Amino acid sequence: GALKKLRGRLLFFGIRTGETQRKTKMTVQTGGTNMNALQQQGRAAKSAAYVLSTAKTNAKNTALEAIAAILAERQKDWLAANAQDVAAAEASGMRPAMLDRLTLTPERIAGIVAGVHQIAALPDPIGRVERMETRPNGLIIGKRRVPLGVIAMIYEARPNVTVDAAALCLKSGNACILRGGKEAIRSNRAAVALMREALAASGLPEGCICLVQDTDRETANELMHLDEYVDVLIP
Repeated sequence: GALKKLRGRLLFFGIRTGETQRKTKMTVQTGGTNMNALQQQGRAAKSAAYVLSTAKTNAKNTALEAIAAILAERQKDWLAANAQDVAAAEASGMRPAMLDRLTLTPERIAGIVAGVHQIAALPDPIGRVERMETRPNGLIIGKRRVPLGVIAMIYEARPNVTVDAAALCLKSGNACILRGGKEAIRSNRAAVALMREALAASGLPEGCICLVQDTDRETANELMHLDEYVDVLIP
């Protein structure tokens, strides 16, 4: 259900980012230019997207299986981080329905891991020719599926979406920059750290999966205007 809906969002609700680059408050010196942390992530994701766009199906599936394995094997780390998020959310008076969406259990993690296995087993959409026709002048024209590039996603405090989105982007040859709800920041940091570790072990750039660390609303706005690096925004 939720995984199917997310696939639909990736396919049909991509929104191109705007043309204005916002100035930000915190910058660091990188390669002779001032770049803030979000811009650095954008550059890392763009660089990773070039590598991922030409990655073979086997390489992407190997990375996905490695992600599933590490999430299952080291779920205690993820659960411990999630417990901190849940405790903070309870203390702030989060509504029960939202608190339930935030909470991870071994059973829910098993379901998330199973979802990653399912994504790995899907046919690779990249490189498929949808239609081929010959024009009256003899020219042969076809439609071929290619990656979008860097996909940025903004979503609520649901840790499962962090893994689902990253896995779907990886399978389709796209790097991603994820910005989840602030209530799930510890859970998301733990999950992304594990997934990036799996990427590195599989020979793919860690920049294929990036997480926005700053949960301020202003940072979400900056992400929406990171058009130098982001090709598609899914809010």
